Amino acid sequence: MLEPTEQLMQLCEGKSVFMTFFVDVGYLLQAEKYPDLSDEVSQVKSQIKSMITKGHDVQLHIHPHWEKSTWKNGQWTFGTDSHYKLSNFSKEEAAEIIRQYKSYLETLIDRKVEVFRAGGWCIQPFDHLEDVFEKTGIRIDSTVIPGDFLETASYAVDFREAPMKPKYRFQSDVVKEDENGAFIEYPIGSMRYSPLFYWRLYTLGRLSPDKHKMVGDGQFLSQGGRKKRKLTQFTMGHVSSDGYYASKLDAALNKYKNLNFEDLVIIGHPKGNTVYSVKKLEQFIQKHHNNHKFISFQQVL
Repeated sequence: MLEPTEQLMQLCEGKSVFMTFFVDVGYLLQAEKYPDLSDEVSQVKSQIKSMITKGHDVQLHIHPHWEKSTWKNGQWTFGTDSHYKLSNFSKEEAAEIIRQYKSYLETLIDRKVEVFRAGGWCIQPFDHLEDVFEKTGIRIDSTVIPGDFLETASYAVDFREAPMKPKYRFQSDVVKEDENGAFIEYPIGSMRYSPLFYWRLYTLGRLSPDKHKMVGDGQFLSQGGRKKRKLTQFTMGHVSSDGYYASKLDAALNKYKNLNFEDLVIIGHPKGNTVYSVKKLEQFIQKHHNNHKFISFQQVL
């Protein structure tokens, strides 16, 4: 994670381009329990502080399966079974996780945290989190991918009814606009992807692994039968700088310009960087940074 994250920051240097890094705080809290991970934790903390120094933003990202994960014999055993979503925990347990993680991050960066992105996009049902969001001052979410849908043993995501807007207010349900709602949703950009796109993605990964293999050593949680669905049907998915998705950045920008959107949220996972995607993102930034503002959430608070 350290090297690909550094690559992303290097792309921004000298261009007034700023990113928001949603930090998976659960990893830090869990890793601190193991002395043999102390050097690794120190490096991660140092990099997070460097993000702030360089003008980037740091906000809250929660994968609650860290609560049930352990480190032994040089590897993690992940507690994803029945603990991947905050809704897998009781309302009181979920609230305590959010309070603890938010407080830890604010202490680390010496800055108030007000923006959230759910791990695996699993923010529903939001009424499970509504009270603690209000009490802790989280007022912006950026989790929803309009049109996306996924339900597996671990995931529960249904954004098919989300408003197609650059931002909207909501209260108890992240996909129902409420003009008087206490929270603001900045949806992640979404695109309709054809099966051909995914056939190319998987083929290029096998034919040119030097360009299309992830540069980090992280992995994504299996999404059940979603791969088969992507290869056989048109599907909605996020606008992303990960891997071959980066080939669609210009198309996504054109789509949202035609919709007269003021904002487009592009997501990316450092572990999803490839040689190809980093080059594409670099080209995208170089092409557009003089005509569009690449801003962080801190700049809109």
